[in-house]
Amino acid sequence: MRPDNPSRATLVLPGAAQAGGTPPARRSDWSTLTRLFPYLWQYKWRVALALGFMVAAKVANVSVPLLLKELVDAMTIPPGSPQALLVVPLGLLVAYGALRLSTTVFTELRELVFAKATEGATRSIALQVFGHLHALSLRFHLERQTGGMTRDIERGTRGVQSLISYSLYSIFPTLIEVIMVLTLLGTKFDLGYVWITLTALVLYVTFTVTVTEWRTKFRREMNELESTSQTRAIDSLLNYETVKYFNNEAFEARRYDEALEKLRRARIKSQTTLSMLNAGQQLVIAVALVLMLYRATQGVADGRMTLGDLVMVNAFMIQLYIPLGFLGVLYREIKQSLTDLDKMFVLLEKEREIADEPGARPLVLSGPPAVRFENVRFSYEPAREILHGISFEIPAGKTVAVVGPSGSGKSTLARLLYRFYDVTNAEAPRSAAHDRTSPPGGDFGRITIDGQDIRKVTQSSVRQAIGIVPQDTVLFNDTIEYNILYGRPDAGHEAAVQAAQAAHIHDFINRLPLGYATTVGERGLKLSGGEKQRVAIARTLLKNPPIVIFDEATSALDSANERAIQAELKSAARNKTSLVIAHRLSTVVDAHEILVLKNGEIVERGTHADLVSRAGGVYAEMWSLQQAVQEQNGETSPAREA
Repeated sequence: MRPDNPSRATLVLPGAAQAGGTPPARRSDWSTLTRLFPYLWQYKWRVALALGFMVAAKVANVSVPLLLKELVDAMTIPPGSPQALLVVPLGLLVAYGALRLSTTVFTELRELVFAKATEGATRSIALQVFGHLHALSLRFHLERQTGGMTRDIERGTRGVQSLISYSLYSIFPTLIEVIMVLTLLGTKFDLGYVWITLTALVLYVTFTVTVTEWRTKFRREMNELESTSQTRAIDSLLNYETVKYFNNEAFEARRYDEALEKLRRARIKSQTTLSMLNAGQQLVIAVALVLMLYRATQGVADGRMTLGDLVMVNAFMIQLYIPLGFLGVLYREIKQSLTDLDKMFVLLEKEREIADEPGARPLVLSGPPAVRFENVRFSYEPAREILHGISFEIPAGKTVAVVGPSGSGKSTLARLLYRFYDVTNAEAPRSAAHDRTSPPGGDFGRITIDGQDIRKVTQSSVRQAIGIVPQDTVLFNDTIEYNILYGRPDAGHEAAVQAAQAAHIHDFINRLPLGYATTVGERGLKLSGGEKQRVAIARTLLKNPPIVIFDEATSALDSANERAIQAELKSAARNKTSLVIAHRLSTVVDAHEILVLKNGEIVERGTHADLVSRAGGVYAEMWSLQQAVQEQNGETSPAREA
């Protein structure tokens, strides 16, 4: 009994099914093979050589029963005959051993020669998928399910190796061996042996394919349930702290157990159908072997065949039906590999929502640039517009701050400037209500850097020119130094230390037992919110871009550290074009201009002094409220200290 391999499960691609709403249509197996072919064609000479070794191995393998027949016939003499001392076939014995060895040698040479092609194709596909995932839009990554997607990519790349292995090393060699054996049986004996073998093969293959196709739905159900259980487990572990906060360990265990119970029932059903398949296959093989050996023994009894012929027929059948005994597994694995490959190719074909225009050139800057938002309108969903005709300018080398209540669209400005989204958000058809609020002619405004529309230049050059300290800092599960150097990976240790000193985190790092070699854990969870934010500030300082964005850069800091960091942020923003997004108004009092954003519109703008002096204004009310809270907590405003 050969159990199903659960590692070859099929997943629904999060990017294709969940994000897109409807799973993509399954393409034909031939189309999938056509997509794979170019990756192997670059190793065409190795493929040809490997095929040559494969044929040589099968010729040697088929020659073994022929030589075994000669050995048996040479030894068919009466017991005690004087000829027995003279007929020991040393040459045949040596040749028999040489053929056995040749089969193994040619097989290993085939695998050795083709290993570079297999691994090279796998590497190329994996690298292309990895690069394409990074090229997909933020919308895709916000909607993905990490657990399911990573398993699908792993299976897709492993499917390349499985497909090549099972086809080149199992299916094609077996076909070659079948042709050779049928030819020998038909020429050395009679067509009866050929017809018995062919009939058995046809029945075996038909039964295997039919039952395997029938049980595919059970396999698919099992694979989808496995994907669900895996996704639930990973999502729960990633949100470990949230589970603890709400004391929901038992709830998470129940959800996981429900998925595991469904998976258990599906696996039992899949195993039951697999046992039926294996039993039916062995029945066909057993009947065919009995018929072949019966015919051969009758030939020996009638004097038409020798004992060597009987041994040869038996050896041929054993060599032929042993690999056929795995045909169900091979067929299922090849189909599964094609499915896994198809899912990965579907992911590769998923169009990028934000793509460079043909012929787009890099952003050209000669110094700190001016950044302009010109009548920018944007919506994440077609029926709900977030920004309603926003227009403002950040002069070259100046700082503009955007404040306002949560949900007013502040962070959206940073995402648009980074081109995570385009202002002409055409992800989905727009509703009639949305069309009525859209500007005439479909003009959703534009964003320019130094007069260059960011949609007309390459995304890479735009992002290279911008540095950001995000509100929610996520760190790599690596060392503190690695995370700081991520701003400029080739900068070196000394530069990382200088950036850490500027971000007021150097002393904290030195107090750690491993210093800069301290691992920060998954998403940086070993560090506090303030420590993570200071690491983010350090790596942005290290990048030293002409444009900087501070998106609630000090939101996780206490007042004392905020005042300490504030001076470094001012230093980092000096002679740079800066966009400061803040909820705490004390962090933006020195901005050259402050924009008050509310419900996607700029309701006030001006300097801190101007806005505070406007009685009844939105900013003045926010300032008064925050000052009252600070006084109640015994804190001092930086503005009042000044």
